[in-house]
Amino acid sequence: MSVHDDTSSTEHSPVAPAEAWDAIAGGYAEHVAPGEQSLSAAALALVGLSRGESFLDVAAGPGGLGLAAARMGATVLATDWASAMVAQFEARARSEGLTDASARVMDAHALELGDNEFDVTGSQFGVMLVPDQASALREMVRVTTPGGRVVIVAYGAPARFEALQFFINALQRVAPDFEGLPDPPPLEFQVSDPAVLRERLVAAGLRDVQVDTTHQERLTVSTGRQVWDWMLFSNPITGMILDDVGVSETNRARMRAALDEMVRERADNDGVAVLTASLNIGWGRKDEGW
Repeated sequence: MSVHDDTSSTEHSPVAPAEAWDAIAGGYAEHVAPGEQSLSAAALALVGLSRGESFLDVAAGPGGLGLAAARMGATVLATDWASAMVAQFEARARSEGLTDASARVMDAHALELGDNEFDVTGSQFGVMLVPDQASALREMVRVTTPGGRVVIVAYGAPARFEALQFFINALQRVAPDFEGLPDPPPLEFQVSDPAVLRERLVAAGLRDVQVDTTHQERLTVSTGRQVWDWMLFSNPITGMILDDVGVSETNRARMRAALDEMVRERADNDGVAVLTASLNIGWGRKDEGW
């Protein structure tokens, strides 16, 4: 796809409303967020976050970059349009005693914040999902101080997203007519091409833009149920697809059995399988004169 194409939701699979994200917030915090933290720390190291800096996490979910930034000594505000995700973030911050981390309900397309407020602004697996990404990126740059940095963590090619491919394989065993991802693919993959991510960051007002493609998300599992839970709670679109295809409870159980089989085939001698996904981590600096 071209960076100049309209990326409205009408060109992609349906956009899940805030209420759908509220419904999976607890499961996301339990099954998905813990495995993201080492990646969060790596992304913040790439962008050079330092102790004492202010950090804004946009579309943060229940943790994202914000908790990792707070652990590094930053003063953190996390935002998400789903109130249950914000509540999960606040609960996790309290449980760790992170007193400089707070959260507010906010739409990434229209941040209720002043200009030039944050040293670093970031989003991990968040702004990659929004239907008007150009607007959200401009908002992230707007609230960042001149000379400050913006960082985005997003998925690379869907063909290299192993948990997703396992899930599609299992779904096709019970619904052979399911053709896989639509064309164009879901919003999660709108910047799967690193060149597109680079162009969008430049267009948003950043300079010295870099895109790292060497990092991977790593999902460590020993059962098919773990893959199932990760997929169902990482994005409400997964459940919406199962409903749209009409997958019965019996066939959902068959899918989990198929996932068990795939995990066993991949597992090492200890019964552990690691499923990877390619990532694009893009960052840049706000121009001093912006």
